[in-house]
Amino acid sequence: MSNLYGVCRVSTKSQKLERQIRNIKEQYPNAIIVQDKYTGTRIRGRENFEKLLMIIKEGDTLVFDSVSRMSRNADEGCELYEKLFKQGINLIFLHESHINTEVYRKALDNQIKIHLETGDTATDTFINGIIEELNKYTIELAKSQIRKCFEQAEKEVMDLRRFTKGGIETARLSGKQIGQVKGTKLTTKKSIKAKEVILKHSKDFNGTLNDKDCRKLADVSVNAFYKYKSELKDLELKKASQEEQEKNQSGLANYNELVHKENELIKNNANENTSSDSDGVIIGQKYNLTESQLQDLAKICQREQNSARGAAAEASLMAN
Repeated sequence: MSNLYGVCRVSTKSQKLERQIRNIKEQYPNAIIVQDKYTGTRIRGRENFEKLLMIIKEGDTLVFDSVSRMSRNADEGCELYEKLFKQGINLIFLHESHINTEVYRKALDNQIKIHLETGDTATDTFINGIIEELNKYTIELAKSQIRKCFEQAEKEVMDLRRFTKGGIETARLSGKQIGQVKGTKLTTKKSIKAKEVILKHSKDFNGTLNDKDCRKLADVSVNAFYKYKSELKDLELKKASQEEQEKNQSGLANYNELVHKENELIKNNANENTSSDSDGVIIGQKYNLTESQLQDLAKICQREQNSARGAAAEASLMAN
């Protein structure tokens, strides 16, 4: 038993499938609709159509609203047409019925099947040669018509790209902002929800799931999943960097305060050597300093002590 399939596809999110489905159903109410969305111009990547090509058999029929719904690439479209024709698959194009496989098959069947044998070798060779060339011409003409349709479909998409590119360039030269401002990120409700799932369930953050299972739970594409994951890691690094910076600033403030207090202490005891190792230990514990910071502080204190003593000695000499 043969099957009848209606094949529909759109290339962008702004396009709708309803018109194609309606056109097919009007002429073939029993057609099984196979649809693909956001597929580009080539056959590869059309998941449902590729599955269909694997299960169709001789006698099945594929109905397209137009030849562009089969392919917008001329070489690829012609190659697939020829392959399906040889498999015994019937192809119907509602807007280009002159290239339906039925028409192509009739062109093959209507070839002149006469082989003249008059006894005159020269005459037979001449007439049979003409018949053979006429048959070749008939087939090539049919193939040419098929190719022209696919070439027109390809031209339409190339023209659209050219017009779009020209329009964007005109807008850019007019000073209009094209696309997002560089550096900005588009935030959607879906991306926010997906990131919450990744943070909660990915083993790279707070969860236990591997990437495959976490992506399925987040219900996003592979590219989107790793994009969101990368953004979350960058956010964590930025947060950790800010916390470290704040900690360093806080430590620096404490350190500066400590130096100030030590300087005051040195000035008050400029003529007495009251500094000791035990003082350094107490100060280090009080201000949570590392051994390296204590050594730096000791150098500062020593330098200030030497400076204070030198100033006191000079004042004494002047007084005398």
